[in-house]
Amino acid sequence: MLMKITVYNTRECDPRKCTALRLRKLGRVHMVFRQSDIPRGAVLLDPFAEKAISREDLETAGRRGLVALDCSWKKIEQIERVKRWLEPRSLPYLIAANPTHYGRPTILSTAEALAAALFILGDTSAAAKILGDFKWGPVFLDLNREPLEAYANAANSSDVVAAQQQFMGREKI
Repeated sequence: MLMKITVYNTRECDPRKCTALRLRKLGRVHMVFRQSDIPRGAVLLDPFAEKAISREDLETAGRRGLVALDCSWKKIEQIERVKRWLEPRSLPYLIAANPTHYGRPTILSTAEALAAALFILGDTSAAAKILGDFKWGPVFLDLNREPLEAYANAANSSDVVAAQQQFMGREKI
């Protein structure tokens, strides 16, 4: 499955540590710097979305694309107006494997968030390819294998939310 992946970058992170910039340099993502350049109707990975990403989002993501936000938590609310023309979805409970936040739940890098979304949408090879560009990337998949498989097998957002309950607070590090 070939899905357009866009990252909205607000130029706030350290370029040496930014996973999104690295993915851009490797040609894995299309990066935009203006909200108006975010593709309309795409599935937006939004930590504040009420609905969790699930395989029911596959058709929309395949047609319109998948969008990640690369901005600080302080500025994430600035994208509120963009949400009107996107399909906001949150990621379920997962553990970070990146060196900055290793072992911490829900604080994922942009690469981890994109890979998790792709895995949940059923494109495990694309998820592995995105993470393969980072030394710690395969660790993310190993650390979260059981929850990612459960989320990928969930039929819809409600099932994903129900599935995450069994993994919350079960860090394996």
